[in-house]
Amino acid sequence: MLLAVLAAGCSSQRPFLSPEREFIPPATWSVPLPAAGDALDAAWWATFGDPLLPRLISAALDNSTGIGLSKANLQEARALRNQAAAGLLPAVSGSLDAQRSSRSSAPPRLFTANLDASWEVDLFGSARHGVAAQDALVRATAADLASARVSVAAEVALAYLDLRSAQARAAIASENLASQEQTLQIARWREQAGLASSLDVEQATATVEQTRAEIPALEASAAISIHAIGVLTGQPPAALLDALTPALGVPTLSAVRVEPPARTLVRRPDVLAAEERLQSAAQLAAQADADRAPSFTLTASAAWQSLTLGSLGSIAAARSIVASLTAPLFDGGLRDARLAQRQAQLEAARQQYRATLLAALQEVEDALVSVQADRSRLAALRKSQEAARNASILATQRYQGGVIDFLTVLETQRTLLTVQDGVAVAQARLAQDQVRLFKALGGGAGIPS
Repeated sequence: MLLAVLAAGCSSQRPFLSPEREFIPPATWSVPLPAAGDALDAAWWATFGDPLLPRLISAALDNSTGIGLSKANLQEARALRNQAAAGLLPAVSGSLDAQRSSRSSAPPRLFTANLDASWEVDLFGSARHGVAAQDALVRATAADLASARVSVAAEVALAYLDLRSAQARAAIASENLASQEQTLQIARWREQAGLASSLDVEQATATVEQTRAEIPALEASAAISIHAIGVLTGQPPAALLDALTPALGVPTLSAVRVEPPARTLVRRPDVLAAEERLQSAAQLAAQADADRAPSFTLTASAAWQSLTLGSLGSIAAARSIVASLTAPLFDGGLRDARLAQRQAQLEAARQQYRATLLAALQEVEDALVSVQADRSRLAALRKSQEAARNASILATQRYQGGVIDFLTVLETQRTLLTVQDGVAVAQARLAQDQVRLFKALGGGAGIPS
C-alpha cells in the first residue's frame, strides 16, 4: 500500500507551480532615455550636490517609523518561516515523573522517565510547499522594506525641495518688494513736485502691499516643509527649524543616465514583492493539492523506571515504534474547496503582479514626460525672465524722465515678479519630477537578505 501511495504521489501533476515571471515581454518596453551622463547609483540624492539633503535622507532611513514598521514585519515573516520549517523535522518530548507510595506492596519511591518522538513524513511535499510559500513571503516582505526606504527617501527629497522652493520664492518676493518700495518713493517725490497725481501713489502702494502679503504665506509654507522633514527623520516637527531655516537655494541635478526600464523595472521593490507573493500563492496552491493525499506518520516512545535517580535508565520498562498511514475518505469536499480557494488566490496574485508591473511602467513613462516638459518650460521662463528684467529697468528709467505713465512701470514690475516666481517654481518642479523618476525606477534601494 505504501509503495502504491508513493507512486501516486510522484505521478501527480501541479501545473500551477510555474507561474510566468513576466507578463509583458521586455521588447514592448519603449521608454525613451534621458541624455547620456554618469550612471545612476544607489545614492541618487548625492547627484543634487546639496550638503544637507544626503544627511537628512540618511537620518530618515535610520529613524523613520514607517521603515521601523517594515523591519518588524520582516522579522515576523522570518519567524513564521522558521515555524513552517520546524514541521519538516521530528518532534521529540521528554518527561520525568517521581512517585511515592505508602502501600507495603509497592516500592516506597519510583522514578519514571519517558521519551516520545513523532514525525509526519512529508511524502507528497505539503510541508515543503508550505516552507517555500513562507520563503517567498519573507522575500516579499524584504522587498516591502526596500520599497519603504525608496518612498521615505523620495518623500524627504520632495519635502526638502518644497522648502527650498518656498524660501527662494520668498527671497524673490522680498527683492521685488524692495524695488517696488523704491518706485513708490519715486511716485511720492513726483507727486510732491507736481509731476504726478495721487493716483500713481495709490497704485504703487497697492502693488507694494500685495507683494508684502505674499511673503508670510511663503514663510509658512517653508515652516510646514521643515515640520514634515522633521517627522520623516523621526524627530519632533520643530526639531530642524534652526538647521533648515537659512536658505540655500533650490538644488540642481547633475546629468545622469538611467538604465533601460526593461532591466530596471524588474528590480523595483514593489514589482519584486508582487512577484514573490505570486510565487507564495503558487506554493500554497500546491500545498492544498498535496493535502488531499494520504499522510504517513512515525511515532516512537520509550520509558524507563528505577527506584533511584542515579540508576534511572538502567532498566527499560517499555519501547514502541508505530507507523500509521491515514487517507482522507470523505470530508464533504473540504479539501477540494481549499484547493479551489488557493487556486483563486493564485489567479488574484497573478493579476496583482501584472497590475503592479503596468503601474510601474506608467510611472516611469509619466515621470520621463514630466521631466522633458519641465526642462522646456524652464528654458522658456528663463528667457522671459531676462526680458522682463530689462523691461522693468527701462520702464523705471523712462518714468523718471516723464516719458511714460506710471501704469506701465507697475505692469512691468508685476510681470517681472510673476516670471521670477515662475522660474523658481519650475526649477523646483523639475527637481521634484527627477526625484519621482528615480523613485519610479526603483530608487537604487537594495533588498535585505
